[in-house]
Amino acid sequence: MPTDGTAELDGLAGWTVDLMERLGGPGAGLAIFLENLFPPLPSEVVLPMAGFAAKLGKLSVVEAIIWTTVGSVVGAWVIYLLGAWLGHDRMRTLAVKLPLIDGEDVDKSAAWFARHGTKGVFFGRMLPLFRSFISVPAGTERMNFAVFTVLTLLGSLIWNSVFIGAGYALGANWHFVEPYASTLQYVVLIAVLGFVGWFTVKRLRRRSAR
Repeated sequence: MPTDGTAELDGLAGWTVDLMERLGGPGAGLAIFLENLFPPLPSEVVLPMAGFAAKLGKLSVVEAIIWTTVGSVVGAWVIYLLGAWLGHDRMRTLAVKLPLIDGEDVDKSAAWFARHGTKGVFFGRMLPLFRSFISVPAGTERMNFAVFTVLTLLGSLIWNSVFIGAGYALGANWHFVEPYASTLQYVVLIAVLGFVGWFTVKRLRRRSAR
């Protein structure tokens, strides 16, 4: 029976380690690539597992960081290209069909991204939920692709290194990272829900006044 802690792994954690055992570094990159495309797959679990796999000798820490960063960038490229394919006008047409959304809201968001898009992409890569979604406006607003790539690479490199390093340092106790990652997710989620609530009340009051 394994004594390295892998025997107790199941679910996403077990799948991630199994993928890395089979494919090595590219397996870690593939896991993060999929996480970018399907945000419900939490990088806060996948990345510590890459560090844990490095602790077990399945791959090196540097290899884990490089491959997961490559996976992050390639995944962001896919979403960016999807946003570029949609374009600002088509995205605006789709958005105004949503309840309480006006064309003015989309235009204001585009103007904000034009002013703060570089900071948004860089820091967005280090926030749950926003990690994937920030690539959409980057694409629709046709942010310079080279700039987008560099900012995505740097932001992802920091995020990946922190969680992989934590997984490596903790070894079989990698799950101690989860409470902190979950707290961060909840903080971001509460902030998003708070903004949505504020926006909804403001919009209903505006329409009532009209």
